[in-house]
Amino acid sequence: MKKGFKKAVRQIHLWLGLASGLIVLIISITGFLYVFEAEIRDAAQQEFLHVPVQQKPFIGLTAILENYQRLEPKQKITALKVNKEEANATVQISTKKKKTYYFNPYDGSLVNEKGADWLNTVLEVHRTLLLGEAGEFIQGWSVVIFLIMLITGLILWFPNQMRLVKQSLQIKWSGSFKRVNYDLHQVLGFYAAVVLLLIAFSGLYFKFDTAKKAVNVVTRTTLSKGTEAVPPAKIDSTTIPVRYNKIYESVNAQYPGASSISFSVRKTGELRVRMTYPNQWASARKQNSIFFDGKTGALVRTKLYKDNNAADVYEASNHDLHTGAFFGLAGKILWSVVSLIGASLPVTGFIIWWKKGKKSKGKKVKKGKG
Repeated sequence: MKKGFKKAVRQIHLWLGLASGLIVLIISITGFLYVFEAEIRDAAQQEFLHVPVQQKPFIGLTAILENYQRLEPKQKITALKVNKEEANATVQISTKKKKTYYFNPYDGSLVNEKGADWLNTVLEVHRTLLLGEAGEFIQGWSVVIFLIMLITGLILWFPNQMRLVKQSLQIKWSGSFKRVNYDLHQVLGFYAAVVLLLIAFSGLYFKFDTAKKAVNVVTRTTLSKGTEAVPPAKIDSTTIPVRYNKIYESVNAQYPGASSISFSVRKTGELRVRMTYPNQWASARKQNSIFFDGKTGALVRTKLYKDNNAADVYEASNHDLHTGAFFGLAGKILWSVVSLIGASLPVTGFIIWWKKGKKSKGKKVKKGKG
């Protein structure tokens, strides 16, 4: 590989790293903390995620939503989740104020209510740096830069001579601090690069249409919007509790077997019902998304996993790929370790730059004295 090319790549790697290092550090650490979000919540919130098992059927969403509206008559619902896999799991209702209400599935009574916790804050820092839309913009482009840095880092890692490959795969713990720090940056960066590339790309998929188009190109398929309902089938109801319950019963009857059913209100005003089904590999790959008009309850379109093409499968799996859940517990553990390595790279990279700067200054001082 020509020296001039590597020199140019090194400069790109250096200055992009200095520009985005702090943001990458924050994103990586918050990502590490959030990987086990589900497990942490299950352990910390067990007393209101479940109620004692009773020999009673699910009471239905009408009673639950009517009880919610008595508590919050003016607060709009942003999300609702029913865990069908566990009959004693509470029904969760979330609001714009980032408050979640937990209701007994047997009698519809309120079990608990909870505001945003530290995990919500971690996620918000990860997504927006707590700076709103401006932070989301900074975060997104910092990940783009990090993706470029991973690629340039791999180019820089590749030794000029094949006999040096083995040396480039090992950390020389007996060396000086400078040497150990350099090896930590280069060697750990190489081992973590593939997973970090996947984490970075799947993160960009949430934000940029370019990433979605790239998946379309690679899979030679196009992400589909689903099948439109012609003509739209209306839910004959004027109240939200009855409307939600009718939708719930309708999708449950038409597409049985879901382990969980969740409602969420999208920015477009559509009400999306996501039905997740048991799967041995990645549960997100087996999910139906049914869209309704948020005001009338009319069926707008359906997107069923049985009709998914390759681009659709990737979209359904992207979240699990980003968190490591796609590969089960082992994947989450690996992703968390790799996230810590990702957080260390800006630190060890900065130290390399700092040490080189001090060395250059030392040489200039000696020449001046001479």
